[in-house]
Amino acid sequence: MKTTRLVVLGDGGTGKTSLTVRLCLNYFIEVLPAPSQDSYRKHAIVDGQPYMLEILDTAGQEEYTALRDQWIREGEGFLIIYSVTSRASFDRVEKFRNQVVRVKDTESVPIVLVGNKIDRVHEREVSTQQGAELARRMGCLFRETSAKTRENIEEAYYDAVRAIEQRKGGTAAAPVKKPKKQRKCSIL
Repeated sequence: MKTTRLVVLGDGGTGKTSLTVRLCLNYFIEVLPAPSQDSYRKHAIVDGQPYMLEILDTAGQEEYTALRDQWIREGEGFLIIYSVTSRASFDRVEKFRNQVVRVKDTESVPIVLVGNKIDRVHEREVSTQQGAELARRMGCLFRETSAKTRENIEEAYYDAVRAIEQRKGGTAAAPVKKPKKQRKCSIL
């Protein structure tokens, strides 16, 4: 079983913890306690392959900025979350992406841009098209989710796993093949 480290980034109040708790523990809490950094583990089957997902749910508040570099260094793949009900959280997405690129020292980082809270249709400030366009410009994958209804949550996290595998040169669906033993024959 492969262990994969995912880091969830984004502004406070975007639903990072709600998404992660919904994925790992399958429950939704309308109001969560004060933000902090926490980690979760989940067994997952992605494209037929078993994974242990180690998910670091980071705090989005500015006072945690100094710790963010350490969290990014430890991550293999990243989910950058914004709330579709908050234009301000969307406008700060590139700040998080730029920090990941700076710390990882490469433009080629497995990132999934996630627009959360799509269940709050009448409060939407960011369109699906705007999210998709930003993801295209940043060169990353894109999903819209709802922690409340569970819509696209597994897909978003599993997209990150697939992106990691693709970057490593494998695919999440490719089983590990054992090399064939060569047989040698000597005729006397």
